[in-house]
Amino acid sequence: MPSPARRLIAPFLLAAFAHTAFGQVPGRDVVTTARDLYASARYDEALAVLNDVRPADGAAATVDRKSIEQYRSLCLLALGRGSEAESAIAAVVTADPTYLPGESDASPRVRTAFSDVRRRLLPEIATSRYTQAKADFDRKNYPVAADKFRQVITLIEDPDMGGKLPDLRTLATGFMDLAVAAMAPPPEPPKPQPAPAATPAPAAPQAEPNRIYTMLDKDVTPAVVIRQDMPRLMPNIKQAAKDTGIVEVVIDEQGRVTFVAIRQPVHPVFDADLMTAAREWRYQPATLGGKPVKYRKMIQINISRQH
Repeated sequence: MPSPARRLIAPFLLAAFAHTAFGQVPGRDVVTTARDLYASARYDEALAVLNDVRPADGAAATVDRKSIEQYRSLCLLALGRGSEAESAIAAVVTADPTYLPGESDASPRVRTAFSDVRRRLLPEIATSRYTQAKADFDRKNYPVAADKFRQVITLIEDPDMGGKLPDLRTLATGFMDLAVAAMAPPPEPPKPQPAPAATPAPAAPQAEPNRIYTMLDKDVTPAVVIRQDMPRLMPNIKQAAKDTGIVEVVIDEQGRVTFVAIRQPVHPVFDADLMTAAREWRYQPATLGGKPVKYRKMIQINISRQH
């Protein structure tokens, strides 16, 4: 009769290997051997085989390593070596932080082990992924940056994150907006076309009371600058100031700035002047269905040192 540990983890074992698509990479035959040893409850021998695996280099390495560490964690859990199993699970989570075995794939014990490790690692992984996305943004690699910022937002919204890093989500959302705007071609003016006589005009979208819209709301026409004067960078702080900054503003239905926040500082003195100046900025308000709405706008500040 199979051992309790084997009965507990065997369903997840099959799911783990179905979840990972093997390619033609070094170590595949060895992992297959380890799988057969595991099925025979020869956990120590399976671990010995896995310890000899050398994953491939390049893109295939991530897939191969994830498969190995998934299998290693199952063997260690079957042997009751919980702390070592956590290290193997951590390697899986690091390779694919969105992965979590489903209820039909794993026992409650295995899912709990994965959730515990994810709760510990997700804040660090999300912060690291944000740093990578910001580096791509600074290199003007906007499509890659936008995709990575979306991944950061997905991680922060994961239930295992426990509501942590709300400020990082705001930053990631703002930079994603900027990246999407930077890579989008200017819209062509719409060509008027007569509507078919028999087709009624679609109902205009209705604005939600007190909602603050953003660039992600496709039906909203963004706010247009009327006056957006930037403060002067004083000569005595030029050397200490950063080259770029980000300021967030909320624009009301009259085109006035009702909220200002520095999301990426330039210099404390300049930032204070910028917040004062921003409250005097004016815009043609954003509209939804022809009606003015509140709008959140992220503005990148580029510092010139030539004057």
